[in-house]
Amino acid sequence: MFKKLKHQQYGYLFVAPFIIGFLVFGLYPVINTIVLSFTDRTLMSSSYRFIGLQNFRQLFADSTFTTAIKNTWELWLMNFIPQIGIAFLLAIWFTNNRLKIKGVGIWRMIFYMPNLMMASAVAALFFSLFSYYGPVNQLLVRSGFLTEAVDFLRKPAVARGLVVFIQWWMWFGQTTILLMAAMTTISPSLYEAAEVDGAGTFQMFRMITLPLIKPVLIYILVTSLVGGMQMFDIPYLLTDGRGSPGNSILTNTINMYMKFHSSKGHIGAASAVGLVVFLMTSIVALLIFFLLREKHDEPAEADK
Repeated sequence: MFKKLKHQQYGYLFVAPFIIGFLVFGLYPVINTIVLSFTDRTLMSSSYRFIGLQNFRQLFADSTFTTAIKNTWELWLMNFIPQIGIAFLLAIWFTNNRLKIKGVGIWRMIFYMPNLMMASAVAALFFSLFSYYGPVNQLLVRSGFLTEAVDFLRKPAVARGLVVFIQWWMWFGQTTILLMAAMTTISPSLYEAAEVDGAGTFQMFRMITLPLIKPVLIYILVTSLVGGMQMFDIPYLLTDGRGSPGNSILTNTINMYMKFHSSKGHIGAASAVGLVVFLMTSIVALLIFFLLREKHDEPAEADK
């Protein structure tokens, strides 16, 4: 059979596993989620019926859903803004030929190491550190900063701060490495020519560095957005798995999980949450792409 195949057709054999995997594990779940979001499907019953937009009407009337949307955006922004800022500073520092910093490869490894750790292990570590009988409380009490132990994880500000810090700590290394890789591809002659013309450091960064690393910035922004909208493991494992205290770390995916694992297991309602989050993330990602894309990427007018 293979002898009869033309040379160009062998490529289809190599991409077939990927296409099949995408159709089964990528496209089918999305289509199935869209269909289920318009039904009253539950775990308690094998039969279900089409109910139109009822799941979505109930969803937007639920204050818990709007709180989850608000929390997810806030937690992501509070994590991403310092993440990209510090990553930029480190990338500029380590790629500056004038500084001649030694051991750049070792620093890259150190920055990336938190990203290799399992989220469950990181959450368990910070839970044990900041628990009522944890070492942070013991240290603060013994040093006199506190008169008695404090249940940090029951305070909304502390819980949100820990989620933001953990997300930043785990991902800033990858962002730094991507920016460093992008900056090292820029020819030093461009900076030399700009310096001869009298350009300052900020002008060179704005006119040379930023435009040339824009594709990498778009990639970082979009992938971080997608990951932020799917934030689940750290907020879920850090406290009681329900967004406590006071729904302060309730995210979209935790809200979807709670609906799926309710007393009846509302698959239809959970699918509606998933569909809304999917559409919201897709729209924002497309806006980012079209607003930040290069002008020469736009279709050129046909020559007359």
